[in-house]
Amino acid sequence: MKTKLTLALERTLYDYCREAGTMAVEEVTMPNDAGIVDTLSYQELPSGDIEWRCYELKVTKSDFHSKAKLSFVGHYNYFVLPLKLYQAVATEIPAGIGVLIYRPFTKELLATATETPTAPGYLTVMRPPRRRELAVPASQLTTRFIAAQAREVHKAKQMATGLKTFSTERLYQELKKRHQHYDVYDPEANFYDQFIADTQTTAVTALQDELDALNLEHHQLLEQLRSQRS
Repeated sequence: MKTKLTLALERTLYDYCREAGTMAVEEVTMPNDAGIVDTLSYQELPSGDIEWRCYELKVTKSDFHSKAKLSFVGHYNYFVLPLKLYQAVATEIPAGIGVLIYRPFTKELLATATETPTAPGYLTVMRPPRRRELAVPASQLTTRFIAAQAREVHKAKQMATGLKTFSTERLYQELKKRHQHYDVYDPEANFYDQFIADTQTTAVTALQDELDALNLEHHQLLEQLRSQRS
C-alpha cells in the first residue's frame, strides 16, 4: 500500500517527466529477474537515439534500506527522495546515481502562484546521474514499457465505465484502503467525508426540488379555486 508521500512523489515525478518532454509509466517489471522500476521514462532524441531513465522512489530509511532489488537498468538512473531522507542517506548513494529532491508546495508558495499546480510539489536535481550502458536489451525495455502503458490504459477504461463494473465487495475493500490515509484535520481530503457530504447535498437538493414542485402545484390549485369562485 503506497503512502500519501509516495503518491505525492510519484505524481510530481510524472509531471516532471512530461515537462521534460519524456513519456513515463510507473511500476515496470524488468526481464531477467531485474526487479521492478518504480518509474521508467522514454525519450527519442533529435539524433534518433532512444534514452531510458529509471527512477526509484524512497520515502523512509527502512524503504531506502529495503532488500528489494534496485532496478537501475537505464542509461540514467535516479533516486527520488524527500530532502530529510537525502540528508540522512547521502553517503550511501552509489556513484553515478542521480538524486532528485522532492519538496511539497507550501501555502505561502501556492498563494503567489499565477496558476494552480497540477502536482503537490516540485523536484530539484541534487546530484546529476552518469550515463551507463543499458543493463537489459533495449527491445525488452520497449516491450515492458508498452505493456505497462497498456495496463494503465486498461485501468483508465475501467474507471471510464464507472462503478458498475465493480462488485460491492471490491468497492468496500477500496474504501477500507482509503481509510488508512484518513486525515482528521482535513476532512476535505478524505474520500469518505466527501462521499457523505455529496450524498447529503444530493439528498437536500432532491428534497428542495420536491418541495418546490409541491409548492408550485399548491399555488396552481389555489389559482384554479379562485378562478372557479369568481
